[in-house]
Amino acid sequence: MKALHFGAGHIGRGFIGKLLADAGVELTFADVNQTVLDLLNSRKSYQVHVVGEQERVESVNNVSAVNSGSEAAVALIAEADLVTTAVGPQILGKIAGTIAKGLVLRHQQGNEQPLNIIACENMVRGTSQLKQHVLAALPQDEQAWVEQHVGFVDSAVDRIVPPADSSDPLEVTVETFSEWIVDQTQFKGQPPAIAGMELTDNLMAFVERKLFTLNTGHAITAYLGQRAGLQTIRDAILDPAIRRVVKGAMEESGAVLIKRYGFDADKHAAYINKILGRFENPYLHDDVERVGRQPLRKLSAGDRLIKPLLGTLEYGLPHANLIQGIAAAMSYRSEQDPQAQELAELLNTLGPKAALAQISGLPAESEVVEEAVAVYNAMHK
Repeated sequence: MKALHFGAGHIGRGFIGKLLADAGVELTFADVNQTVLDLLNSRKSYQVHVVGEQERVESVNNVSAVNSGSEAAVALIAEADLVTTAVGPQILGKIAGTIAKGLVLRHQQGNEQPLNIIACENMVRGTSQLKQHVLAALPQDEQAWVEQHVGFVDSAVDRIVPPADSSDPLEVTVETFSEWIVDQTQFKGQPPAIAGMELTDNLMAFVERKLFTLNTGHAITAYLGQRAGLQTIRDAILDPAIRRVVKGAMEESGAVLIKRYGFDADKHAAYINKILGRFENPYLHDDVERVGRQPLRKLSAGDRLIKPLLGTLEYGLPHANLIQGIAAAMSYRSEQDPQAQELAELLNTLGPKAALAQISGLPAESEVVEEAVAVYNAMHK
């Protein structure tokens, strides 16, 4: 089985690429970082540090690499069985042109074998969004063939992969826990047998479970941690006041999931505690500024802060801790992050009420916006 994986960064190498290579897939990475491409092609392998109570180093072998925009990448798509991505939501549109060219070539070469494409991104239904970019880049007369032969399979991914603290550009550090859940209803042909890839026919339940728990908790930990002058996620979650708000927010968003999908309340409480334990992992030096970056995206209507809040409004549930998290997100500042600077500018020019309404899509005169602005103002007194 052959796979092309777009994104040879930490998540690509430490998570999805590793699962594929471990399953014996013939794996090629596609990326634009020439240093990483050259090293992957010369060494054909790299080391993954799996950190937790049973720390270990695992070797990923028999890999190669091509440039994402190259004819070599196009040619690989024409013959691959699987294409995966871990490039970040903003980059999906940029790789769609290469994928579209590869699909046209595949058709021209008469390759009728099913191809499945899975975007493994930190976003809701990322593959469906990638599909729209690919269809837009395809000639009109190729679209029916692609619909017939190519599966665009949505997935939910979960593994904390902090920046590696190593002089070796290929070395990567990951936590022990990982979860890759895919929508089995969207495959063309038989889903591949890959250890660590779980099939479901109710993906949205798992997408929202992860978004409303890990992503919500992670972001709020980062934003409150930065406000408290703490540097890492571990430092922040060990602060009792921060932990109380983070756990409270995850319980509020969890109440939405229990109502919406019928999750077992005790099992979901155990899932929350497991995630709090992951944030405490002493081997993961995850910086609050890194986790908090792109606050405009994280405060948008479909993301980790506003979407669970909307759920609490839908079901008439409490949301005081989620409001604390939203106010802390509004307070996030970073010289390295253009979105943080844009957020500060919006708050300056529009004021907190109009700025939050514009970013989140919440009505400016709504009670929740008033609540969030009151907490934000209190934070800045």
